[in-house]
Amino acid sequence: MGALSGIKVVELAGIGPGPFVGMMLADAGAEIIRIDRLGGGGMPHLAVGRGRLGGLEVDLKNPAGTETVLRLIAAADVVVEGFRPGVTERLGLGPDVCLARNPRLVYARMTGWGQDGPLAPRAGHDINYIAISGVLHAFARAGERPVPPLNLVGDYGGGAMFCAFGILAALVEAQRSGRGQIVDAAMTDGSAALSTFIHGMRGVGGWTDEPGTNLLDTGAPFYDVYEASDGGFVAVGCIEPQFYAQFLTGLGVSGEDLPGQMDRAGWPVLRARFTEVLKSRTRDEWTAVFAETDACVTPVLTWDEAARHPHNAARGTYVTPDGTVQPEAAPRFSRTPSVAGGAPGELTAGLLEGWGLDAAEVAKLRADGVVGGLGEG
Repeated sequence: MGALSGIKVVELAGIGPGPFVGMMLADAGAEIIRIDRLGGGGMPHLAVGRGRLGGLEVDLKNPAGTETVLRLIAAADVVVEGFRPGVTERLGLGPDVCLARNPRLVYARMTGWGQDGPLAPRAGHDINYIAISGVLHAFARAGERPVPPLNLVGDYGGGAMFCAFGILAALVEAQRSGRGQIVDAAMTDGSAALSTFIHGMRGVGGWTDEPGTNLLDTGAPFYDVYEASDGGFVAVGCIEPQFYAQFLTGLGVSGEDLPGQMDRAGWPVLRARFTEVLKSRTRDEWTAVFAETDACVTPVLTWDEAARHPHNAARGTYVTPDGTVQPEAAPRFSRTPSVAGGAPGELTAGLLEGWGLDAAEVAKLRADGVVGGLGEG
């Protein structure tokens, strides 16, 4: 039984970070029903859709469909939606209506720009949100254009995880006050928050606005990725002097007359030497050299290699709950373990009874074409 066992969530179907929020809650044991468009066929199982009870297809243009969703929301603890501002209000499922039905409800709104501000009604994607938060600018080598860090910083790190945190904080507060509230999670806000450390460094003169010149953005030769002789890569991150000393020893250059580690004027010399030496052996040979050291040198693995790495295997970091290799639920709990669920189940009338809809009501809704996607039982 996960830490969120007994928590009921209505997830209004969406894309991007919204499903990831649902995945995190489901992994932790929450009971989730996903609301899809009637005839939409539901969300394809892309791992982030794992663990749900199933999806209910609903005709939201029909007042009976809207009322059905509101009945489910009345029995829920959380609603998660990821539409542009104003969409759920037009559907009759806005936060004011839902909180009137269920005053303890946590109503989470996951967007890129947030619920207000001049860009709020505009379209966008991860790359746009982290561009205006200033984060994308930093993902570049010196003199090169920024490279989007997949969609991990906006959609998931700055979006879904902040939304999930907001939901959990609001649930805790609702236990004390008996009142729910709206969580406005914006990827611009979240990605900006992720950069707090960098802003702190800038404030004390420890970070410049020129990408690729700083300690953690490939500016430092001891915090970068290098190519090995076989075309593989190794990641070097030996910031602390004692770790840096072990790195030099492993390379076999500790006795050479090299510039000091923090001598920025000497960084080009160090980079050239490290590049030359690391190109002399294969990736796996360097992995063996540094395996028992604290030099902070690791191989850069592919997705398949990561799933097979001995450390990840020992911790069970990757699982195959339904034949698809995917990360296990995180973080770990000592008493109430989270588990990566399989593909979404199939909702039945029997399951909906636990959410306040009896079998006769569900049968009529199906017969009237208001809901679909239900299995037998």
